[in-house]
Amino acid sequence: MDTRRVRSYALAGLAAAVAWTAVYASLARLARWITYALAGLPPGTRAASAVEFFVFEAPKVLMLLVLVVFGVGIVRSFFTPERTRRMLAGRRESAGNVLAALLGTVTPFCSCSAVPLFIGFVTAGVPLGVTFSFLVSAPMVNEVALVLLFGLLGWKVAALYMSMGLLVAIVSGWTIGRLKLERFVEPWVFGVQSATAGEPDGPSSWADRLRAGAAAVRDIVGRVWPYVLAGIAVGAGIHGYVPENFMASLMGKGVWWAVPLAVLIGIPMYSNAAGIIPVVQALLAKGAALGTVLAFMMAVIGLSLPETIILRNVLRPQLLAVFLGVVGTGILLVGYAFNAVF
Repeated sequence: MDTRRVRSYALAGLAAAVAWTAVYASLARLARWITYALAGLPPGTRAASAVEFFVFEAPKVLMLLVLVVFGVGIVRSFFTPERTRRMLAGRRESAGNVLAALLGTVTPFCSCSAVPLFIGFVTAGVPLGVTFSFLVSAPMVNEVALVLLFGLLGWKVAALYMSMGLLVAIVSGWTIGRLKLERFVEPWVFGVQSATAGEPDGPSSWADRLRAGAAAVRDIVGRVWPYVLAGIAVGAGIHGYVPENFMASLMGKGVWWAVPLAVLIGIPMYSNAAGIIPVVQALLAKGAALGTVLAFMMAVIGLSLPETIILRNVLRPQLLAVFLGVVGTGILLVGYAFNAVF
């Protein structure tokens, strides 16, 4: 890339950053103006509270999502499926669990990719436990979840969720690896040949990587924005209309069965981070305990029914039950631990 092109990219990026910052800083004032001046809603009413919540959070979350997904799209250009397999194959299992969980946070895979990923990793020599660390981390601890948590609840909750999600992924994979359950993988999986030779390693120039970032915005934001708006709309309804004492009694710290109930409710739900995190914010604002809400969110994202059905294609029921039990136990412990501390 020549000097002139680099300079033009830098100037365009600086102008975009200044414009983004100016718009982001004005969102709170804009939300109040739309709610009270334009819509004419009386201050202090439930409707006004719900509308102001939605008008403020929707553009804020979408703007944060665009910014972070663009950056992560560039990072992802360094981690193609072939390169990821090469990094994980042959690793010692304990180190492999940690690396697999970390790679899961930046690689573009979700539960829909579970079967081809599982086959590719196993045939490339990746240990079973390491593969599971990756499969837990990839949907649960992804950039969409982290940026939405950061935008809605702040960096402390986002960092907390990331650390706990990685811990669940690492420990779950390590535990499954120690149990030596390879015999419960469907036999046909081991007969599939690894088709990795000659696969491209992804973009090589920074111009290509910038285009990869823009493509990630078109793909990910273009795909999840309806879920974002739907989730924020549900959150706005909870924020404006659900009494605080109701959520505190149902999902508060003093209710011992709140955490397992939250996990059981979360597992059959079909949602992703974009749709569930605004609901999480509203639940917390209404008095739900942090640990209970985090357990609910982890169950929705990491133990979803669609992923379970997909994984059944490559796992026998015994191994699938172990996987669900180990991950579910980790999520329960996270919920109880944070309810005890916070």
